[in-house]
Amino acid sequence: MSNKKRVLFLCTTNSCRSQMAEGILKAIGSDEFEVESAGAKPSIVNPWAIKVMAEIGIDITHQRSNTVTEFVGQEFDFVITLCGDYAKDTCPVFIGKTQQRLHWNFVDPAEAKGSEEEVLSVFRKVRDLIKTQIEKFVKESKELENE
Repeated sequence: MSNKKRVLFLCTTNSCRSQMAEGILKAIGSDEFEVESAGAKPSIVNPWAIKVMAEIGIDITHQRSNTVTEFVGQEFDFVITLCGDYAKDTCPVFIGKTQQRLHWNFVDPAEAKGSEEEVLSVFRKVRDLIKTQIEKFVKESKELENE
């Protein structure tokens, strides 16, 4: 049995925010965390998300969009929702067993409009915000373990 903490990232379509979060946490915390992601209405991994993640050296092309129901019956240490405006997002609910539920409010970059560069700019901004939040999460998790 693994001593790794299990993390499930959730967002609406499991195409951008949760995919980027999964990739980032796997890249920086693979020794400590087992990571999955899912959505209320899964679709595909967004090509823009793949592109901006590749810019920071993280390949998420092998990831797939999952439905939250695939994880029913599983136990997670952390379930983290990444939905933004609840009026627009259908944020999934995980009814399984978890130690802690967290919510990180990020806009959906898939809603970005404009030129290719303008859309990429939104994806990069959300990616960087998620990366900063995950780095903080990993640091705090290590501090709690050392108490």
